[in-house]
Amino acid sequence: MSAGAAPSLASPKMGATDWLLLLLLSALWGGSFFFFKVLVDALPPFTVVLGRVGFAAVILHAWLLIRRDPMPHPISGSPRLWGQFLVMGLLNNVIPFSLIVFGETRISSGLASILNALTPVFGVLAAHLLTANEKLTWARGAGVLLGFAGVAILTGPDSLRAAGTVADLIGEGACLLAALSYAFAGIYGRRFRGIPPLKVATGQVTGSTLILLPLVAIFEQPWSLPMPGLAVWFAFGGIALLSTVFAYVLYFRILATAGATNLLLVTFLLPVSAVVLGWAALGEHLAPTAFLGMAVIGLGLACIDGRLVRRLLDRKVAAGA
Repeated sequence: MSAGAAPSLASPKMGATDWLLLLLLSALWGGSFFFFKVLVDALPPFTVVLGRVGFAAVILHAWLLIRRDPMPHPISGSPRLWGQFLVMGLLNNVIPFSLIVFGETRISSGLASILNALTPVFGVLAAHLLTANEKLTWARGAGVLLGFAGVAILTGPDSLRAAGTVADLIGEGACLLAALSYAFAGIYGRRFRGIPPLKVATGQVTGSTLILLPLVAIFEQPWSLPMPGLAVWFAFGGIALLSTVFAYVLYFRILATAGATNLLLVTFLLPVSAVVLGWAALGEHLAPTAFLGMAVIGLGLACIDGRLVRRLLDRKVAAGA
């Protein structure tokens, strides 16, 4: 860019590397459902969330110390940055994790996944209103709606049955608020560009841990519970190392290069990852509607990416010339 030139306001594009990282991120987060199933059967919800982010914070700080590249001191170093880490941890971990756990005690996991897939819808609208370079386009809007429809098809008609009780409506509201919190987290996380993704991930999970510690101490007091079995500790290790440490390093890497709207597409891929993992690891049957749902999600992602649509339009124009 020449001196004095205005910064580009072009919408961020997804490169091949970004798409591969997004697929890997969806697999890491999709795998968290396997670990989560073990944990919620043994421990209360805030304790599960604290264990996930707390173990991840310890691993990340240890890795930074091994590299001799520690985080800035919260008081003498950068108190403002640590305040931003606390906000990011609240928006991206504490609020949505807790709301989803609460919501799934009242509605089916299938319906919860559909409501969670509204994250890109909220994200596109929030980015359009709050950013200068991630504005809503017809292709992006159509792609988001197709992705949401694909998730609904993939999870099956049973997940779409309307809930009639107050408890059901409260659970649905909790999952919608979680999706909204994820969307705002994607927008808020743009301010960390220029900071290494490893350090942003460390700051976020550390902030989440600091917020959750008093909540767990006041409301759940896990030290009064029986000592968890070995399977629980392995699940904590898996969800902390794979689904949190590696996942959030990828999350902030994609956010820095591809933008908030593109990053939130991962919620469309999560049900796909869960279905494929269930088929590969548990031998679960794949219904024909699952393939249809995945195809519709793929079409939606292609619309949002835009390159395939542009090529088809270019060919149409060239053929008519």
